[in-house]
Amino acid sequence: MRVAEYVNYDAVGLAELVAEGEVTAAELQAAALDATQAVDPQINAVVETWPADDEPEPGSTPLAGVPFLIKDIGASMAGRRMELGSRLAAGNVARADSFLMLRLRRAGLVTFGRTATSEMAYSITTEPVLYGATRNPWNLERSAGGSSGGAGAAVAAGVVPLAHCTDAAGSLRVPAAHNGLFGLKPTRGRVSMGPDFDELFSGLAMPGSVSRTVRDSAALLDQIRGPEPGDPYFAQQPSRPYTEEATRHPGRLRIGVFTQAWGGRRTTAPVADALSRTAGLLESLGHRVEEAEVGLGAGWEEYVLANARLFTANLAATVDELAAAFGRPIDSSTLEPATLAGYQYGRRVSGAQFVAALTIRNRVSRSLARYFDTYDILLTPTVPELPPSLGAYAESAQTLDGLGWIDTVFDRAPFTMPFNMAGTPAMSVPLTADAETGLPIGMQFAAGYGLESRLFRLAGQLEQASPWSGRTPTVWAGNCK
Repeated sequence: MRVAEYVNYDAVGLAELVAEGEVTAAELQAAALDATQAVDPQINAVVETWPADDEPEPGSTPLAGVPFLIKDIGASMAGRRMELGSRLAAGNVARADSFLMLRLRRAGLVTFGRTATSEMAYSITTEPVLYGATRNPWNLERSAGGSSGGAGAAVAAGVVPLAHCTDAAGSLRVPAAHNGLFGLKPTRGRVSMGPDFDELFSGLAMPGSVSRTVRDSAALLDQIRGPEPGDPYFAQQPSRPYTEEATRHPGRLRIGVFTQAWGGRRTTAPVADALSRTAGLLESLGHRVEEAEVGLGAGWEEYVLANARLFTANLAATVDELAAAFGRPIDSSTLEPATLAGYQYGRRVSGAQFVAALTIRNRVSRSLARYFDTYDILLTPTVPELPPSLGAYAESAQTLDGLGWIDTVFDRAPFTMPFNMAGTPAMSVPLTADAETGLPIGMQFAAGYGLESRLFRLAGQLEQASPWSGRTPTVWAGNCK
């Protein structure tokens, strides 16, 4: 299969070709590698590729035979490197498959490489020292977002139709927005984090994917959802597969729109205009749309401090473990400035301060849950600005302490993190682009705990109604001969 043909299909469509015998999984992998070679020198999204060792049975699942990439953090694959985007973990090889990796294998996905992440998934841009900057396929001078920027750029450029991501503060939804993709962060407990972890970043992080179609993300979540032995908690399973939900009418929804974020960061004019047009589209589809005032249940500074303590204490534990395992120093030779500052801050977080931060997490969760008694869906911009230029975070990373860095990141992406704290599902949907630059603008939709089904129904409806479908970025594998 030629690359120009390969990029015309989403993952479910490719799996159907394999099931029907029109193409083999090996031929698809060859096309994916050709696509990688064609575009990755420009976007720097794929860290490493390897010969696939899986031979899925055609038609065994809706994704059997589809080429796939895992992020360089959050999915351990036995015998393959997972370096967390960091010099501190360079050369780290996973000893065994994580539960998530086992499910990806059972889904029939052919994992042939890993994508770039910001160091330790600790930024919303992907510019690690270890790999170099990942570039946005829509504009090579712009950020692809983070921390799953490699996944976002690779999918947007046509390397693979969907790819693995993680999301602890928007790390999936921000790249989805910056790269013009669909991305859904699942409910806390929807996907197992075992066997090495019961939860990541104190329950803030969840795995998911970015994709070019809604049904691809739905199909993947169907394959990876559900508990594993030893999980401390799990979300109730849906009554029907998410792939079915994505084709069902959502009904008339009451949607609350939240334009200006907590903390004072103002939504820029292009994004505010896109939000207004999205509200108009929703009304034309029969939904009830109204302005909403949404409280966090905590003051902004209190909220940022709690998150800083949770993030940096978890970061410090990871850094200490890696340094001990590899016998490496914890200094500027192994860690970037923002990560090192976070580590130093996290080492000073006391047990009492950590527990107090968990109390704030609970307050935010309870506060946001009340709004889902009033609204079926909350709508915000995914981020309040267009994709920033590469290097936009560099000066802050050099000068700020651990708290200051978290404050800066949350200021630049204030809308996403509350739904990580609350553990509720939230998705970024590509609905429009900036008229002047052509850069994509993502809209975030959030629902109550366990209600991914509601989001998939709305996403499926929006996908049919939106003019976004069919747009391709400047760097696009389909342009290859």
